[in-house]
Amino acid sequence: MQQLFAVFLIGIITLQLLSCGNSEKELNKTAQTAEEKTEFIGKDVLQKRDNDYIHKPVKHTPDINFKSIEWIDLIPKNDLDALLNPPDYIAEIKDGSIEDQMESQIQNAISAANDDRYQQALVSINVIPEMDKQAVKIPGFIVPLEFNEDETVTQFFLVPYFGACIHQPPPPPNQIIFVNYPKGLLLESLYNPFGISGVLSTSVIQNDMATAAYTMEVLHYEIYTE
Repeated sequence: MQQLFAVFLIGIITLQLLSCGNSEKELNKTAQTAEEKTEFIGKDVLQKRDNDYIHKPVKHTPDINFKSIEWIDLIPKNDLDALLNPPDYIAEIKDGSIEDQMESQIQNAISAANDDRYQQALVSINVIPEMDKQAVKIPGFIVPLEFNEDETVTQFFLVPYFGACIHQPPPPPNQIIFVNYPKGLLLESLYNPFGISGVLSTSVIQNDMATAAYTMEVLHYEIYTE
């Protein structure tokens, strides 16, 4: 349990680091202004030549103003407060003990969800209603769910920190975005953060790997750099 809380804190720190370097003024800039430089998406369209796929860069000139947001903007304040103020028993569980194993964590979350605000927050599907149908841009890491015949990712979870849902337990559902992208995204490394721009919806999607409280229609993506 202590590891799970630590992972969530690492996620919060990571998403803040991903956004560090952006001043308040920059956060208020529209994506349209930035994209007027006609930067290349890159890796969005694949061209097959002699059985090898090569990257064909594509110019992107959107006519939508994407609002830059952070992951913390997607989680209701009461859930965030609960996660940042865990109950005393969390600190009492030793790392590596049987109570600290993933299966035990899940069972504890289910059994305590009715009367423990911390456990409720770990599995919360509460969202920020105002985010529904908003055009946003958010940095994150990709957890692939489905691939097409070209081995590009057509469905994935976007998460705030590396390893979520794969090497670490999943974050709360309101910290996961489900993305369906039939065009296919070429993912060369799970370590690469992406800047994803699109339209958010407050729709719950359940998967064997995790549950997402948000979905997104992707309109643009790029490798994220500060």
